[in-house]
Amino acid sequence: MRKRSPFLPHRLSLTGLGASAAAVALLLAAGTAGPAAAGPAGANSPAAVADSAPGKPATVSEGWSIPWGLSWLPDGSALLTERDTFKVFTLTQDGKKKQVGKVPEVVTTGGEGGLLSIAVSPKWESDHHVFVMHTAKEGNRIARLTYQDGKLSDYTVLVKGIKKNTYHNGGRVKFGPDGFLYATTGEAQTPDLAQDKKSLNGKILRMTPDGKPAPGNPFGTLVYSMGHRNPQGLTWDAQGRLWEAEFGNAKYDELNLIEPGKNYGWPVCEGNCSESGMTSPKRQWPVKEASPSAVAYADGAIYMAALRGQRLWRIPVDGTTAGTPEAYYTKDYGRLRTVETVPGKKALWLTTTNADNNGDGGAGSDKVFRIDLK
Repeated sequence: MRKRSPFLPHRLSLTGLGASAAAVALLLAAGTAGPAAAGPAGANSPAAVADSAPGKPATVSEGWSIPWGLSWLPDGSALLTERDTFKVFTLTQDGKKKQVGKVPEVVTTGGEGGLLSIAVSPKWESDHHVFVMHTAKEGNRIARLTYQDGKLSDYTVLVKGIKKNTYHNGGRVKFGPDGFLYATTGEAQTPDLAQDKKSLNGKILRMTPDGKPAPGNPFGTLVYSMGHRNPQGLTWDAQGRLWEAEFGNAKYDELNLIEPGKNYGWPVCEGNCSESGMTSPKRQWPVKEASPSAVAYADGAIYMAALRGQRLWRIPVDGTTAGTPEAYYTKDYGRLRTVETVPGKKALWLTTTNADNNGDGGAGSDKVFRIDLK
């Protein structure tokens, strides 16, 4: 594989979506397992984990074009975004799809920008708020909308000043068990921004529902952790620990255990790091086997959707230890972007984005799958 410059995108070859904090308690109770090994690791296998395994994916819905964000509503249906059309849809468990709006002021970057993730408010029953991260004219934004009576309205910008570029825009937003909104930002193809505490790029952000720094943030700003290249995956395990997945450059993609104020190394390190003040990943993969987007926790394991790797990774976790990864569906469904646990069920939803720039499908070629854990 050709070595890429830190300023070049993490290019992938074939293509995928989040859950609200309202469902976190249910999500943490659900779970997954399979065959195929990953690259060098940062930890030993855990002593005891749940042994459920993902079954054969069943199609919930098809005809999608780069579905990127997914978050559950209290009625069991999901809100999904399409990156390049800027549209938001509802999708029921039995596959009924309906467009409910289009987010204003979104632009593409000709690469990985556009309408990215979506997160339903943990207080949705009283406020009917949903939150999105998207690319706008001046940069990437986090915004809030109201979803009521089947329509989106009241677009309100919460956070600006996140630099954009063709690639490395990050884009995942999720509510944590603490009720605060977390967001992943890429370094916008400018690696030094990841080490700049004053920049919002190359970071994980943590904020109140009004877009203000959450209490207890390590630097008194929106920044929660730093040293990230292009993170797109966030999930919490059964003990409330935050795990994150991110694209590496030419060597290793990473699964990190996130702690406030920690520095995860980019661009000083890619993968395991011996530099003082830097935190190594719990697991790492050669980029051809992963290129991870979303992650979800279920039944003692983290599931990681891989784009270039075209597979779903299952990584058992025990405390702060990440065990031996196993791969499922390798090259069966193309590029996998978003994986989320179905609230109250021992199942996952998994999406493709084969219609993106690196995929081999055209508009309408993407699908949403359901995977039961057995």
